[in-house]
Amino acid sequence: MDTATPAVTVALHDGASVIASWGQVDARRHGELLLPAVDRILAEAGVKLDAVTGVVVGVGPGPYTGLRVGLVTAATFASALSVPVHGLCTLDGLAYAAGQDGLEGPFAVATDARRKEVYWARYEDARTRTGDPAVDRPADIAEALAGLPVVGQGAVLYPEAFPEAHGPEHVAAGALAALAAERLAAGQELLEPQPLYLRRPDAQVPKNYKVVTPK
Repeated sequence: MDTATPAVTVALHDGASVIASWGQVDARRHGELLLPAVDRILAEAGVKLDAVTGVVVGVGPGPYTGLRVGLVTAATFASALSVPVHGLCTLDGLAYAAGQDGLEGPFAVATDARRKEVYWARYEDARTRTGDPAVDRPADIAEALAGLPVVGQGAVLYPEAFPEAHGPEHVAAGALAALAAERLAAGQELLEPQPLYLRRPDAQVPKNYKVVTPK
């Protein structure tokens, strides 16, 4: 599952292929859509929740509130089912999906970070990120990414900075699950299911805030 972008996306993977998936783009309804989506794909696949042997969740980077919905839900399922929960960079899932669509490297991935910024990373190919994810204004990285295809909503939102936009626009849990299954089968360690924020949350206590206590 992944809620690090405006897309709420869930998939069920059997270790070899995706057997059910669902996604909807709605940046304001992550909490409302996620659990019904889990029920929907389990019903579509004809299995019960207790058949799940592991949980993979996108850790971002992404906005504070939406990202936490997926992480908390994944951790809750993992605890209730006594199964492992693995984290995976959301940008890696987008890169992997672009590779499945036929895009060859090098390229970059950029998602909407709001505040007129993007979360982004460079990739040698669909499986190989060449540095840590970062958050920047599109104009500040346009020269560094010139000539490269840029995957994701960030490229669509800022075509003047990223003229070579390439799909998919949003992450899909099916690609995230497939990449995780591939890495686990190869004996690779995945990330801890901890949020990758890259910056402080929008909602903060004002600097001049004073606590008032009754006398």
